[in-house]
Amino acid sequence: MLSTERLCACYGMFQALFDVSFAIGPGEVVALIGANGAGKSTLLRAIVGSVPVPASAVRLDGAAIGGRSEIVQLGSGIALVPEGRRLFPSLTVEENLQLAAHNGRDGPWTVARLYGELPALEALKARPATALSGGQQQLVAVGRALVSNPAYLLCDEVSLGLSPVAVDAVYGLLAAVRRDGIAIVLVEQNVRRALASSVRYYCMQKGRVVLEGQSGNADYARVSAAYFGI
Repeated sequence: MLSTERLCACYGMFQALFDVSFAIGPGEVVALIGANGAGKSTLLRAIVGSVPVPASAVRLDGAAIGGRSEIVQLGSGIALVPEGRRLFPSLTVEENLQLAAHNGRDGPWTVARLYGELPALEALKARPATALSGGQQQLVAVGRALVSNPAYLLCDEVSLGLSPVAVDAVYGLLAAVRRDGIAIVLVEQNVRRALASSVRYYCMQKGRVVLEGQSGNADYARVSAAYFGI
């Protein structure tokens, strides 16, 4: 299980997270929803080591792992698909993927398997990664995280700014991830899609978890009220 316990995080003098307790078990899909500035991205970045936090604030199977570097967290099986994708512009699609595979763990997701799931991506492998469309870049970003063979895949705004067709392609790839038993944290602005794609949810506002529950039993009106702070 991957969890945080009363996690607080700051950017300099600004406190972005306040006592956030969150957990996801192996193979689960958990949605993390909230308006812009709610703290969702900061929570993911704190888990993967981009934001400094105490060791005890993040735990993996009971072991304190907070504050470790991103490469160490990646080796522990925690991978982030960051908002904005952050692909290496000087590298091709293939090079972005191979670099991630080299830094990751052994497992079922290889670059060859990714191409098997996404044949259209293989046709683009020699192109600069940032020369692709937004949807294609997002598939590369998800694929880059996948070929590191994570046990926990943290997806930050994977559908933001994409066309409906591109969103369906990204979620189709995530469906294959789910079948492999990889746990997914899904940060998603589309509340209905987030709830439909997850087992449990957390709703954040102003750096705090204000509502959580089972996605299938969620009261949409109540979730919307928590989302907007009503």
